[in-house]
Amino acid sequence: MLSKKAKYAIKTILFLQDHPDLLPISAKAIAEKEHIPYKFLENILRDLKSHQLVKSIRGAEGGYALAKDPSQISIAQVMRAMDGPIALIPCISERFYESCAECEDEETCRIRRLFAEVRTEMVEILERPITTLAKERE
Repeated sequence: MLSKKAKYAIKTILFLQDHPDLLPISAKAIAEKEHIPYKFLENILRDLKSHQLVKSIRGAEGGYALAKDPSQISIAQVMRAMDGPIALIPCISERFYESCAECEDEETCRIRRLFAEVRTEMVEILERPITTLAKERE
């Protein structure tokens, strides 16, 4: 399941992409507009900044903006920055592989094959640039 932290991080990234006219924008304004607890958002922004997805601009007119072009940012990057691996079971993770203690043979494990297929399809979608996500119009 997607964590609240990852969900709020995705909302923040999409908000920054969708409102270039407001940038840079304060954490407080993002929190209010996206209904994210302010203190929680501060931690999320710190993590997004350390993963070079957002940048902070100091000063009275300062705030946050995307650190790179939206075409270079994917939901998968945001999710990994917040929660680590996307794999549903550790034996199919490409970056954080761990063998399953109860598994006798990974090559013939039907559960592993199923979730490897799910992961492949899911990651393919999540790796698309955020620019491909349609902005909802009111």
